[in-house]
Amino acid sequence: MINSYKDFKKFLLEQNGKSLLIHACCAPCSSAVLELLNQYFKITIYFYNPNIEPYEEFNRRYDELIGLIKKMNLNVEVIKGDYDEAFKEISKGLEMEPERGKRCYKCYRLRMVKTAQLAKELGFDFFTTTLSISPHKNSLWINEIGYILEDEINVKFLYSDFKKEDGYKKSIELSKKYDLYRQDYCGCIYSKKNID
Repeated sequence: MINSYKDFKKFLLEQNGKSLLIHACCAPCSSAVLELLNQYFKITIYFYNPNIEPYEEFNRRYDELIGLIKKMNLNVEVIKGDYDEAFKEISKGLEMEPERGKRCYKCYRLRMVKTAQLAKELGFDFFTTTLSISPHKNSLWINEIGYILEDEINVKFLYSDFKKEDGYKKSIELSKKYDLYRQDYCGCIYSKKNID
């Protein structure tokens, strides 16, 4: 089990093109993660984000992700997940929770469960998420969920705290370099209300 960024960097050097399914939330967060991990893994991206509203925003973020991969000239497959009602279901009763509260934990888990299940089904060596690159996301929760799912679903989780060593700063630089659309809210209607 990896528990620190130092262990993570050492672990990466031991990989030799193993397969990795990455849950991606958007192009800006994916940029620095892809630049780092593409050196060590055969990557497939899973874009599963039913929390994003409205639907036009969901599609815009997906299209921007596809554009980023082309601009970076990466040989990366993208699987577009369903735009389903799952987020609405898990957030019932949590509408008044603050950002980074219980609703966010459940949202992380929802998307990571789907990613782990797909990784298991398709035979990937590892799964992870780009979520931890954001300073607005709780990396302790993300890694806790990942390790729980590793045991529950029996597929290896790749520890992630991609904001470390200026990962978030790098994502901003890459966003400028590739002229990426940088949204001003996480995705759900509740996070949007916080900026309106």
